[in-house]
Amino acid sequence: MEGIYAKFVSQKISKTRWRPVPSGSLQTAETFATGSWDNEENRVLLWSVGDLGNLGSDGGFEGDHQLLCGTRHYGDVMDLQERIVAASSTGCVTVFLHHSNNQTLSVSQQWTTAHYHTGPGSPSCSSAPCTGVVCNSPEIVTVGEDGRINLFRVDHKEAVRTIDNADSSTLHAVTFLRTPEILTVNSIGQLKIWDFRQQGNEPSQILSLTGDRVPLHCVDRHPNQQHVVATGGQDGMLSIWDVRQGTMPVSLLKAHEAEMWEVHFHPSNPDHLFTCSEDGSLWHWDASTDVPEKSSLFHQGGRNSTFLSHSISNQANVHQSLISSWLSTETARDRIEITSLLPNRTLSVNSLDVLGPCLVCGTDSEAIYVTRQLFS
Repeated sequence: MEGIYAKFVSQKISKTRWRPVPSGSLQTAETFATGSWDNEENRVLLWSVGDLGNLGSDGGFEGDHQLLCGTRHYGDVMDLQERIVAASSTGCVTVFLHHSNNQTLSVSQQWTTAHYHTGPGSPSCSSAPCTGVVCNSPEIVTVGEDGRINLFRVDHKEAVRTIDNADSSTLHAVTFLRTPEILTVNSIGQLKIWDFRQQGNEPSQILSLTGDRVPLHCVDRHPNQQHVVATGGQDGMLSIWDVRQGTMPVSLLKAHEAEMWEVHFHPSNPDHLFTCSEDGSLWHWDASTDVPEKSSLFHQGGRNSTFLSHSISNQANVHQSLISSWLSTETARDRIEITSLLPNRTLSVNSLDVLGPCLVCGTDSEAIYVTRQLFS
């Protein structure tokens, strides 16, 4: 696409997140945070978009993103939220405070042993990676390789609630469904709903992939229709779920050639969805109703090729105008347009974030890509 700009940062980037703009504001996103992994010294950095500049040697544009400030991070950054909350491979969860007057980051809260292994075969309290974090101020929920779920509050030194054996497998990601409810995905293809109003340690609902239990790596819910959920898995498939109905996905869409690392509905234009993958691709999925009738097409550099998908929807009796475009059998089969957003395939695209017309992504090729013209 036109207007996507690369900046090489000499670190493998594991996570990228836009800092939020004031609610109702017309201003464009200006700053974003990044976290790194698999480096001698990992860092959490804050950037300003700056001027978007010249054509680079690889055919992409070279961005002049300005580094505002940063701090060392112990362990790989496994997840990052825009407030700025970082999850570590050491099991630690850290809340950073940005001081804009002197452009520094400081630690405002930290839970050093949020996730850890216990029991036979593991040393007492050996650390377990914190794999996912989600924020709904002042609450922070974390999940980990230890199968544990923690509910923290920024102003509390201890966890408000912990579900120690929430899952016997690795929890890979978490998001809020509604304020007291969260969704988790795990390494055996399950999506579970947890209600913090309930005192027990059991999920209120379990949904799962059929057949092979393919690990699910990422999850996001529709910003307006909270029953609509998207997940991405180790096989690169995009799954769309309606948590009100059944225990299986509504649609399975053939997507990337390797692991899908992140999936995000656009927060204000949710007929648009974005995914990134280990195969080096970054895709924009358009299911808006104004897309003309067509076979599903994959667009890259002006060339179209057939895109295969199949639907297992059971929505036939629901009035078309009342359901999300993502739950429509017609949409799943015939009306999704997919665009590749990067000029060339790269190493793994580990993370992406979208806000208004802006997108940022981070890669193992030690580059950050930014565009402020998503819908132009």
